[in-house]
Amino acid sequence: MTWAQTPPMGWNSWDCFGTTVTEAETLANAQVMHDRLLASGWDTIVVDIAWYDPTARSHGYNTDAPIVLDDHGRQLPAPNRFPSAVDGAGFGPLAAKVHDLGLKFGLHIMRGIPRRAVELDLPVFGTQWTAREIADAENVCSWNPDNLGLNHDHPGAQAYYDAQVAQFAAWGVDFIKADDMLAPYHDREIAAYARAIERSGRDIVLSLSPGTHLSTHHLDHLRANAQMWRISDDLWDRWEDVHAQFARLARWAPFQQAGGWADADMLPLGHIGIRAERGDDRSSRLTRDEQKTLLTLWVMGRSPLMMGGDLPTTDDATLDLLANPALSELLRSSYDGREVIREPMDDGELIVWTARSPECTFVAIFWTGASARKVSVPLTSVGAGASAAQDLWDGTAQDASEQLEYDVPAHGVRWLRLT
Repeated sequence: MTWAQTPPMGWNSWDCFGTTVTEAETLANAQVMHDRLLASGWDTIVVDIAWYDPTARSHGYNTDAPIVLDDHGRQLPAPNRFPSAVDGAGFGPLAAKVHDLGLKFGLHIMRGIPRRAVELDLPVFGTQWTAREIADAENVCSWNPDNLGLNHDHPGAQAYYDAQVAQFAAWGVDFIKADDMLAPYHDREIAAYARAIERSGRDIVLSLSPGTHLSTHHLDHLRANAQMWRISDDLWDRWEDVHAQFARLARWAPFQQAGGWADADMLPLGHIGIRAERGDDRSSRLTRDEQKTLLTLWVMGRSPLMMGGDLPTTDDATLDLLANPALSELLRSSYDGREVIREPMDDGELIVWTARSPECTFVAIFWTGASARKVSVPLTSVGAGASAAQDLWDGTAQDASEQLEYDVPAHGVRWLRLT
C-alpha cells in the first residue's frame, strides 16, 4: 500500500457544521488551509455526514429526509447546499476546486444502503438485482435513520458498494470516512468496503468510525482493510474527553505503522458548534494549555489530525498552534512513541511520553492536575543522554542536566526536543 504512509492531517466539517455544511463553507475552509496550513502538512478537506440531505439541520438527523439519489440508489450531494452538483455532476466540480488548491477531497458515508433506495426498489448499477433484494432491515444503525443494512450473503451487496465507490472515485474523492463500522465491529462490511475501494482503481484512504470500546484484537483485520480507525466515540471540547484519550493512545501507540493509524478523533479547536449536531456556537472550551496537551498527545501517539473548527472564523492563536512545524515533523518522521511514566499524585497524574527520530528524542511531560505543578523527570527515565532541551511550543531552550525540571501548567504539557 502506497498511501497514508504517515497519519493524515486535515479538516472535517462535523464539529462546526454537523450535518449542514455547504459548498461555500467547504471552499472557504479549503482556502484557509491552503493559505495558512498547507505548508505545515495539512492537506485534506472532508465533508461530513448528510451531504445528500437538502433539509439537514443542526442538533439532530431527519427521520424521513428526502435524500438525493441517482437512478441506482447512490447518494448525490444536495444541490441547494452544493450548487456545483446540479445535473448529476456530484462532487466532481467541488473536488476539482479543492485539488486546484493542492489539497485532497474527502467525504463521509454511512454503512448500508439508503432506506429511500429500498422504498423505491431502485436497480443496483450493473446488475439484475434491486435495492430491496440486497437490503437487511434487521441490521441498521442505532443512531442514524438514513440507511438500512446490506445482506452480505447476497452478491448484490458487494455490487452496490462497488458502484458507490466507483462513483466517488470518478468524482475525485481521496478520502472516505465510513461510519457505523466499528461499534459493533462489522468485519464483513469493512472488508466489502475495502474491496470496493481496491476495485475502484483509485488510491482512497478509508477511515472507520466510531471507535467506542475498539479492541486491539481487531488489529490484523483493520490493517488489512483500512488506513485509519477511530479508538473512541466522538470527542468534544471537554477536559474529561481529552484526559480519557491518554489511556486509549497508550494502548494503541505501539501498533501504529505506515498505512494503518489508530485515530484519537477530531480536534474540537477554534470556532465550533456553528450548526453542530450538539452544542451551541462557541469557541473551543478547552484552555490554551489543554489545547497544547491535546495536540502534543495526538502527535506523540501518531494519531491523524483532523481539525474540527471552522478555519475562516477561528482565531489566529489557534491557527498558529496548528501551524507548529513540530506537529507534522513527529507525524512524518518519529517512531516508538509511547507512554513511559504514569504516576498518580495527590491532585493529578504525571504522565510522560517519549518518541524518537534519527536526530533526537522527543519528550512530553504532561500534568493532569487542576493547578500548576513543578515536576522533575530523570533523563534516565526517558532513555536519553542529552545536552540541550528545546521547548517545542514556546521555542525556549536550556541545558539538559540529569533531571528535566519544569513548571507544568494545569492540564498542561512541556514538550521537548532533546539533542
